[in-house]
Amino acid sequence: MMGSHSDGQAPSREATPGPAGDPAQEEPGRGFLGRILSALSSGSEAGAETPGGSATAPTPVGGLAALRRLDVDDVAVPKAEIVAVPMDISLDELVAVFRSHGFSRLPVYEGTLDEPRGLVLLKDLALQCGFGAAGAFAMRNLLRPILFAPPSMSAGSLLQKMQKERVHMALVIDEYGGVDGLVTIEDLIETVLGEIEDEHDEESGEPWKEEAPGQFLVDSTAPLDDLESALGLRLRSEEGDDEIDTIGGLAVVRAGHMPRRGEVVLLGESVAIEIVDADKRRLRSLRLRLAEAQPAPAPGALRGVGAI
Repeated sequence: MMGSHSDGQAPSREATPGPAGDPAQEEPGRGFLGRILSALSSGSEAGAETPGGSATAPTPVGGLAALRRLDVDDVAVPKAEIVAVPMDISLDELVAVFRSHGFSRLPVYEGTLDEPRGLVLLKDLALQCGFGAAGAFAMRNLLRPILFAPPSMSAGSLLQKMQKERVHMALVIDEYGGVDGLVTIEDLIETVLGEIEDEHDEESGEPWKEEAPGQFLVDSTAPLDDLESALGLRLRSEEGDDEIDTIGGLAVVRAGHMPRRGEVVLLGESVAIEIVDADKRRLRSLRLRLAEAQPAPAPGALRGVGAI
């Protein structure tokens, strides 16, 4: 079993097809996810001709543009952090892995992770071996398909493929056929929205604190509406920015890639965002610096803000 990581395989709340290959058990992406996929599809239809015969360029839709600019490799969990289980794992050991990490699905391999065989879902395990079920444990009967993606594939294309294939996890395969990383559908959606909190995530503190006049340490998931209101400053200045909900999402869109620790992203001439804490696929905390010419926030606007 590979080393653990905190949230790269965060528990999923979407329905999935049955282990017997019954895709009818899962409905295609609807609601918010459906709107994301529709926007990606409409925005990526380059080359469509107008009545005059000229091709129309794709139009990015706010934070969704990040999914087209980012490659799968930009959002993948590194191989060393993947939690996976071997085909010959015992029932008790498998239950212990699910309990320890809180994931709803795990990759299954034969011999090494470079020989993946599919996915095992906690729901399937419970239905076959729990709740008083009399069925014997057989990993082969629980396996579901897993997707494979090259590192250069766009994040938006992978999201569309996941929706089409009704599979919510993919392994990133390098040029030699080995496993290089892992991506879940939640990882891709968080690229647009910022981190999605669920019942398994530990509750964090306040989303920002003032370190010095005009300088703030900010959680990447801080809502832009609240931050702009508290600072008395408009951070979203370009067309489509209203689709971006978090300060981390804005930093990714402005940079055009997943910024690294220490990188500085400029928001116009008045605001700079320094990346304080980040890994290969996610921003965690940022430092927001306002230009000296920028007026200070209104008195009391940041009252009650504590440490992150």
